[in-house]
Amino acid sequence: MTWRVLATPRTFAGDERAEQLLQEAGCQLIRNPYGRLLTEDEMITLISEIDGIIIGLDPLSERVLERATRLKVISKYGVGLDNIDIAAATARKIPVAFTPGTNSAAVAELAFGLMLDAARQISASDRQIRQGQWGRFSGTQLWGKTLGLIGTGQIGQQLALRARGFEMPILCYDVHPDYSWAERMGASYVTLPELLHRSDFVSLHIPLNSATHHLIGGAELEMMKPTAIIINTSRGGIIDEEALYKALSEKRLRAAGLDVVECEPPENTPLAQLDNVVLTSHIGAHTSEASAAMSLLAAENVVAALQGGRPKFVANKEIY
Repeated sequence: MTWRVLATPRTFAGDERAEQLLQEAGCQLIRNPYGRLLTEDEMITLISEIDGIIIGLDPLSERVLERATRLKVISKYGVGLDNIDIAAATARKIPVAFTPGTNSAAVAELAFGLMLDAARQISASDRQIRQGQWGRFSGTQLWGKTLGLIGTGQIGQQLALRARGFEMPILCYDVHPDYSWAERMGASYVTLPELLHRSDFVSLHIPLNSATHHLIGGAELEMMKPTAIIINTSRGGIIDEEALYKALSEKRLRAAGLDVVECEPPENTPLAQLDNVVLTSHIGAHTSEASAAMSLLAAENVVAALQGGRPKFVANKEIY
């Protein structure tokens, strides 16, 4: 039997073992024909004859799933599930699998890179040199500064490991605290207001959902030090970008490092006009090592479900 599997991420199969696994299981791999994020209408066109999908950030809404009459498994290439209508998938008894841990180091390293860049104005200096200017930039050091982690899952914990190399005290906020990890790390769980008030760097590592949408708004930004730097490698909707722009442009916040924005790709975002903002194009998970690991686990999840088994990591376990 041949199953048709659609893979939308452009970096899927960074490890040839993933594609080989699908082929050996009798799967025909269909790749994203556009080389970019798909629209809902494009997804609808492609998904009607698909048995399994390896999905990136493309929209998998109820409208799309209504047309996916053959779909037996959704495998997320990553861990953020906000682009997938999990309730609609669950109603159709479709497992939604994901790939935790495969990109944690990659995202944590980018977050740390954004901290360094924003603190030392590396990108701002680079832009000036390319324009024929030789400016001076006065930055701030990371050594000994307090890092506030909002979210202490695998990525947050990986960032904490790197921060300890700079002897940064670590404050944490999470609705599900990991106290044993915090004790080993020498980190402290505090309330969100206390974390915002005391931290020199704040880094976000939480999913986007109804509870976290605009978790960091005008009131929360007011709690932060004017010398603080905020980093977001999770999802753009967690920060109120209008409030962030206002705080940054009025110098009530030193800087921001953002791998994610609410609208991707951004359309004339005012944040791009600010020199104290470092922007990257949602590249946190995109290393060769992470792509290979995500590809293989995403493929394993698909094959398990298509063969009547249970994927290793499933978000909607209630369907079983």
